[in-house]
Amino acid sequence: MNSIQDSNILILYTGGTIGSVQTAEGGLAPLDFSEIYRHVPELIQDELTLETFSFEPPIDSSNVGPQHWAQLASIIRDRYHEFDGFVILHGTDTLAYTASALSFMLEGLHKPVVLTGSQLPIGLPRTDGRENLLTAVEIARTRLLDAPMIQEVAVYFGSSLYRGNRTHKESAESMQAIISPNLPALAEAGVDIMYNQPLLFRDSAQELKVHTTMESRIAWLPVFPGQPMEIFERVLEWPELKGLVLSTFGSGNAPTDPHLRKILSQAKERGIAMVNVSQCSHGAVHPERYATAHILRDCGVIPGEDMTTEAAITKLMHCLGRGLAAEDLWSEMRQNLRGEITKFSPIAAVN
Repeated sequence: MNSIQDSNILILYTGGTIGSVQTAEGGLAPLDFSEIYRHVPELIQDELTLETFSFEPPIDSSNVGPQHWAQLASIIRDRYHEFDGFVILHGTDTLAYTASALSFMLEGLHKPVVLTGSQLPIGLPRTDGRENLLTAVEIARTRLLDAPMIQEVAVYFGSSLYRGNRTHKESAESMQAIISPNLPALAEAGVDIMYNQPLLFRDSAQELKVHTTMESRIAWLPVFPGQPMEIFERVLEWPELKGLVLSTFGSGNAPTDPHLRKILSQAKERGIAMVNVSQCSHGAVHPERYATAHILRDCGVIPGEDMTTEAAITKLMHCLGRGLAAEDLWSEMRQNLRGEITKFSPIAAVN
């Protein structure tokens, strides 16, 4: 049975729209989180203890990078045993990247890490930030029997809770801006919060292990019709390049150009790790389906299954950051590490 017990939650504010308030002049200014109860008095509850940590100065999510992911992961590691759960307030533009990265960095996570944001500042009358924050905190507090209901990195936005490494920002205007194209919601918030328990992820590792090294010397290259082969050459000839994520057509197809085959084969020989994901929002890479996908498979490009681009990029950064050899890296990229791949996802009921 679901329950909400006395809880100690750490709120980490990185920046973004949710942490803005309207000034007397009509502009926007960062929210002083020491005043969070004035703006969201519903957080004042006898059985709820909140502590806040703010990045100073707040960071626009367009400027968030691996160093900030490492800082967040390190704070969670250092304070893991002090809190029942963690809520991260984050700008929406790169929220899916941060959620994906943290999922790979936090191995053996058995407490909730819930990211949320908003389309409108929390100080405006029509803000979605209040509901997103309040529900994210409630989700972080919810327990099933004597264990946290959520034991993974998740994103709450617009009445839905999603696995963090399955998310993608779809809209710059909608209050339902964040979607999960290849996995149903973990929970839906209506009158009650209804959890889809069979989808909830449980890490087989029992102890938290935090990986803070991410290899950022990678590239992302979408494929388009008529694309000059020189673009591939120029990207892949970068001497420091360690990895490449290709976004290809449909189920993983690319032009059957002998020149492209040569370029990719040479990249493989240089030890560059390459991953193939689909440009389609929904669906997966199937290298066996069409001849136009065979060229990538034959050149050693790793099929990304149904990972989002955000998950593929951050997972590759994670695996390269661990210094994995070529065969081990191939294996890890094909493995379902944190529920990022449907093909291998554990669909185990929560007892």
